[in-house]
Amino acid sequence: MANAQLKPVAALLLFLNFCMYVIVLGIGAWAVNKAINHGFTIGPGFELPAHFSPIYFPMGNAATGFFVTFALLAGVVGVASAIAGVNHLRSWNASSLPSAASIAGVAWTLTLLAMGFACKEIELEIRNARLRTMEAFSIILTVTQLFYIAAIHGGA
Repeated sequence: MANAQLKPVAALLLFLNFCMYVIVLGIGAWAVNKAINHGFTIGPGFELPAHFSPIYFPMGNAATGFFVTFALLAGVVGVASAIAGVNHLRSWNASSLPSAASIAGVAWTLTLLAMGFACKEIELEIRNARLRTMEAFSIILTVTQLFYIAAIHGGA
């Protein structure tokens, strides 16, 4: 590829994004585990309440379930993006760019969606420190993933 000066920048952003996606996955896994263990339980012979949501999380607010779900999806695709990015950084040629750029774009889009739910969760206010951390990481990842995409395209 013509512009090898962007390779260290792309590598730094790739490592940073990978670490942040793993943290988002860890906090999201904790939230899902807590929701499963302490969620709404219904016994035999009982009916669902009128305002029952299948995405119910006992911590946080009404946006928490959607935020955690999309943050987990973004985290998994983000880690896959990092794996494809490592392959692209190793070869750093035009033939490895399409796969790295396409999965990075999908990861950024899902992260952008999770960031939207994070903003809604911030607006509704009731949440704990772990969810606040995951919100912050989602917002930061939206920017750093976009910069990573720009760095690998700039090297083309």
